[in-house]
Amino acid sequence: MQRIINFILRYRNAFLYSFLALISLVMTVRSHSYHQSKFFNSSKWLSGSIYGMGADISSYFGLREENQRLVQENERLRRMLFNTQFDTIPSLDSTYVEYGVLSAKLIKNSFSSPRNYLTIDKGRNDGVKQDMGVITTKGILGIIENVSNNFSTVQSVLNTKSNINAKIKGTNYFGSLIWDTEDYTTAQLVDIPRLVPLVVGDTIVTGGMSSIFPENIPIGIIKKYDLNASRSFYNIDVELFNDMANIKNVYLIENRNKKEIEELENRTLNE
Repeated sequence: MQRIINFILRYRNAFLYSFLALISLVMTVRSHSYHQSKFFNSSKWLSGSIYGMGADISSYFGLREENQRLVQENERLRRMLFNTQFDTIPSLDSTYVEYGVLSAKLIKNSFSSPRNYLTIDKGRNDGVKQDMGVITTKGILGIIENVSNNFSTVQSVLNTKSNINAKIKGTNYFGSLIWDTEDYTTAQLVDIPRLVPLVVGDTIVTGGMSSIFPENIPIGIIKKYDLNASRSFYNIDVELFNDMANIKNVYLIENRNKKEIEELENRTLNE
């Protein structure tokens, strides 16, 4: 207590000056309308700035929850998108299916070996099944290969075993998307006939001959192409839309009619 008293006595002149300056400021503001308006405008600006900073801080710490809400909203919208075309007149091919969509997060990624796999944080308990398609907001990523109770592994498109039905957007020319292990940003589209007019920059999307992916999911663009001299088909390099080295949120696609379609096709082949 004595230290506080000594501190006040030591700086009494400064305290007295500050007190008198405050009284002078208050009297000046009260006696002049111009000063009053300036004072209140300044106080509003200061309080607004403080509230704004508080809102920015709250928003920053709420980003995780907001991102999760956005992922869930994207999941709902993609489910609607994949099924909209099937609410009209049914077609007679395997694209007339019903798709479910499930969001997940990537917890492990590889892109530099010949057979690359990814691991996600959803498994059998969440409804994940083998052979579900996996995509991002930019394009396809791969296919579910193995499932445990809480996790799943994804065979990446950057895998020598990967073979995905793909086509040139806006056409019915189909081929197979494979990977030659040369570059993790580029895959190859093969079996496109030489009669097809190609242009660098054309978009490549999923085809309609797969029971895994819906038709027209983006894959990439034609980077370059050449003609195989011994065959009548192009070799096409496709620059992937996905940055395969930087992926976080993914979406799993379930064709709910896949099993029925495959059983029917197998029975037909075995007759």
